[in-house]
Amino acid sequence: MKVRIRDFIETNEGLYFAVNSYYHPEDRFLSFLRYVPYEFVNFEVDISNIREINGKKYVKISESSLAYKFLEENFNKYLFYDETIDVLMHAIPKEDVKRILKPKERLKEIVNEEYKLNELEEKCRKLSLILEDYGVPIKSMGVSGSLLLKLNSKNSDIDFVIYGREMHKKGREALKEAFEDGKLEPLSENFWKIAYKKRIKDNTLTYEEFIFYEKRKYNRGVVDNTMFDLLFTREWDEIKGKYGDKRYKNLGFVEIEGVVLNDDFAFDNPAIYEIECYNDEDIKEVVSFTHTYAGQCFNGEEIIARGKLEEVIDKSGNKYKRVVVGTTREAYNEYIKLKNL
Repeated sequence: MKVRIRDFIETNEGLYFAVNSYYHPEDRFLSFLRYVPYEFVNFEVDISNIREINGKKYVKISESSLAYKFLEENFNKYLFYDETIDVLMHAIPKEDVKRILKPKERLKEIVNEEYKLNELEEKCRKLSLILEDYGVPIKSMGVSGSLLLKLNSKNSDIDFVIYGREMHKKGREALKEAFEDGKLEPLSENFWKIAYKKRIKDNTLTYEEFIFYEKRKYNRGVVDNTMFDLLFTREWDEIKGKYGDKRYKNLGFVEIEGVVLNDDFAFDNPAIYEIECYNDEDIKEVVSFTHTYAGQCFNGEEIIARGKLEEVIDKSGNKYKRVVVGTTREAYNEYIKLKNL
């Protein structure tokens, strides 16, 4: 039972969790609740969050606080205090796993046309074939999110996955070329407004700032009037170490300045930026657990970051510090910005 980020897990009760770590305890998988069967719902539901497959209704849960509250009240066995990071997490004991859903397998199903595709699947297939034309092999692609679960609605985006650091970089270069050739479209003003409303829940980034950062990432576009993201997942040989190799101690919140030294995994989850910190030489990294700040800055750029300060301790007792942005999905009052923008 191997999992990595962008995979989903269905529990025996029919709950769907998104895997959100490469590293897991021996007896369970770290993940985050995303879809709940309608019969379990005991909270007010926005009709736009109701999905249906084979006559069964599900509710999409987008807010972190609601997901925690629901599990606490109904399925507290899926709450797990992770001592290595000093945080209450969602996690699925292995005996409660019904099945693991893999983005690569789902895309292979869509591309092979073994059954009649719906409209969103057709668009996903078209996107994959266009990227293949620009040099990204199908075997390095997948599709996650609602399409993976077959719970997409008419308003769903495409959570497209590219595996491996070099291939994801190639995918973003391919997207830039596809824009220039008119094969795919960049986001329109209307789509940018939708993306901003979805991603920024406070005033940490203005709309103009958000657009500046997003347009230079080349990890988002439009295929036949549907928005998609090019998400990054490590190939298996890029996943080093194991759960518990490092422990993390919460030291409160900070705002720091520094310069980016290594952006190799800037699009990962978490996004990792190795830095030289101007405020504290022991701070070696800024990491982001929210997609908003993936690919936010690049080598040589000076940044300002606000988030949770953590001490990192490895098995040998070596220590350094990092700043964590995205302690919740919404990342209230947490950010990564260029210093001189």
